[in-house]
Parts: sequence; structure tokens; C-alpha cells
Amino acid sequence: MLPGDPKLPKLSIKRLLILGVLSLGGLGSAVVGLVVVAFVIPAWLGMPLNVFGFNEGPDQPIAFPHTVHVGELGLDCTFCHRNVTKGAAATVPAVGLCMTCHKTVGDDKPEVETLREIHAAGNPIDWVRVHRLPDHVHFVHEAHIRFFSGSKTVVKDVKDSNTELRLDEAGRIDPDIRLGQSIDVAPSATCSICHGDVAGMVKVKQVRPLKMGDCVNCHRDNSAPTDCTTCHY
Repeated sequence: MLPGDPKLPKLSIKRLLILGVLSLGGLGSAVVGLVVVAFVIPAWLGMPLNVFGFNEGPDQPIAFPHTVHVGELGLDCTFCHRNVTKGAAATVPAVGLCMTCHKTVGDDKPEVETLREIHAAGNPIDWVRVHRLPDHVHFVHEAHIRFFSGSKTVVKDVKDSNTELRLDEAGRIDPDIRLGQSIDVAPSATCSICHGDVAGMVKVKQVRPLKMGDCVNCHRDNSAPTDCTTCHY
């Protein structure tokens, strides 16, 4: 160093510590920002990222196995979700309905014992909601069940919703269905159009975006009304 050259001030331990903390804070903020962007943007545009089981369905207070009740025993969806063909909400069963079977069935199963304890205490089951729409959206299950169920002919483009079912929707009910075939759609079978193969899910999860674009496209494809007041009223 030549005489007269500027000298850099020596950093004290205190300053080094402050710089280190600020650097770590900035790095942490950047990581948090990237995580938020990674989750929020896909969730806004479509399905959330399937990271660390994020989209594998939530853990429920009782691990209710649809694979057993629906897949093996053949219970109809409407047996438990009894309001789905009558009103806006599908509803979940009261504990008492579950106990009609589990008073005597399932003595060796821990989840059934938990159910019995909840029933004995007079408490409801605090199920974790899987599918949710914004509060300003009015989705009526009964109308959609009625629209898609019945005797239908599978077509590419729907002209008469009373007698026809679009191939895309029919394929969600029966993957082997083909154009021109006839299909008798039970009310419970229509559930798979939006909810997927719940009978094959260990934990129920969301399989469709259920965003406004998804709903509007479905209405357009099935000659259903797309006026704003159809859902926003």
C-alpha cells in the first residue's frame, strides 16, 4: 500500500454480527417469499403444488376409509351424504348414523373406538373440510345431481341435457365409456365428476381446481347458464 492510499475501516465484532444477522434475515425473507409464490400462484391458477403431501388430503379426526365403506362394502354416497339430492349442501352424517353399524361392528379397530368415545360424550366429529368455495359462490348440489343423473347417451357436444351426457363427464364416471353408448347414471355416480374416485382414496383429496374458469367451462360445455347471477346471488 502506497503512502496516502485510503484505508478501509476495521470492522468490529459488533458490526460483523449485525451484518451477519441482516444477511441471514434477508436470506430467510427471500426463502419465505419464494415458498409463498410457489404455493399461492399455483393455488390461484389451478391445483396447489403437491409438495410434502400438500395435496394428499388432510388428516381427519377419524381416519374414515372410503376404500372400505364404498369400495368394499358398496355403500352408496347418498347413504351418508343424505342432503346431496335435496339441497345445496351435501352434508356429512351425524355420529348417530355411524353408530347404527358401529355399536356392534369394529370392536378391534382403534378408529371405531374413537368414534364410540365421541358418541358417548355427546360430541360431533370435527371433520376437516376438503373442498371449499368462496362465500360469495352459491353451489347447489341438488341441481348438479339432477342435471347429470338419469339415462343418458354419451355425446361429444350436449344439445339436450335431459338425454345426453358429454364424453368428458361420462369418462369421469366410467373410464371405459365410449361415444354413442347409453349409460344409466345414478345420483351417487355423478359425484365423481367433481370429486374423483373417492371410493379409491385412503384420504379424500381435491382432484379438480374448482376455480371459476373450471365451473364456467363446464357450464358452457353442457349448455348450462353462464349468467353471473347463476352462482353469485
